[in-house]
Amino acid sequence: MATLGFVGLGIMGRPMLNNLLKAGHKVVAYTRNAQTLDVCAAGGAQRAASNREVGERADIIFTMLPDGPEVEAVVLGAGGILEGCRAGAMIVDMSSINPLVSQKIAAACAAKQVDFVDAPVSGGEPKAVDGTLAIMVGASKEAFAKAEPLLKCMGSSVTLTGPVGAGNTTKLANQIMVACNIAAVGEALSLATRCGLDPEVVFNAVKGGLAGSAVLNAKGPMLIARNFKPGFKVQLHQKDLRNALQTAEANRMFLPMTALVQQMVLSLMGEGKGEFDHSAIATFVEGPSHVEVRKPS
Repeated sequence: MATLGFVGLGIMGRPMLNNLLKAGHKVVAYTRNAQTLDVCAAGGAQRAASNREVGERADIIFTMLPDGPEVEAVVLGAGGILEGCRAGAMIVDMSSINPLVSQKIAAACAAKQVDFVDAPVSGGEPKAVDGTLAIMVGASKEAFAKAEPLLKCMGSSVTLTGPVGAGNTTKLANQIMVACNIAAVGEALSLATRCGLDPEVVFNAVKGGLAGSAVLNAKGPMLIARNFKPGFKVQLHQKDLRNALQTAEANRMFLPMTALVQQMVLSLMGEGKGEFDHSAIATFVEGPSHVEVRKPS
């Protein structure tokens, strides 16, 4: 078996690493948080002292980081992964970043004969834990064939969407649909609550019909229970919507719903809700409407 590397052990990265370990892979891990690295080492990961050391010791390296600047720093920066990589290695970035950044990093990797794959994920912490993430891949067919068996340790759906950058473009499309859906769930259940209905009854009534969705099933109960423990943070979804709008601008696209929901999310961050689960997008309408979605007492 190839030696794997993993950099970025946050809410998503840690369970993804664990699933690679459960599948029997040898994984060299690094994160700046010493306590998190201790936990991962106790679970079977081998420690590295730096990003560069992960590149030196691993044949295929996975990264799971907040945004493009972090990925650039970790892969291309001084003491970065690419400094340590040998020709023939592969870097699989599973972060959700701007597709143009993925292509920039891929070009730098190609100059050193290192394959680069962008493979962002959808499903949040629960699916990261279960190993049932949806993984959207941008890569050459040859690189995809090499990465696919490993990605299937972490996801139940692994789809090659096109060349490098296509994975993150697909993820941006996903994030637009999710954010707008959550906002619509908030408006719908706020209206039902204001009209004197039990939002849980309304949720159960509509979830089996055309309005039903994975987003409704996952986020509706969280809204009703006022449970905003983060599986995917509001501030990270704002980052994704910002990247979507930047990509739209570069391609002369008009995304009015995305722009509106991004402004809603920025307002929530201004209220101190950036660390909340992105189900809190559904709460935006509550303030102006003077209503709170919850079960009647």
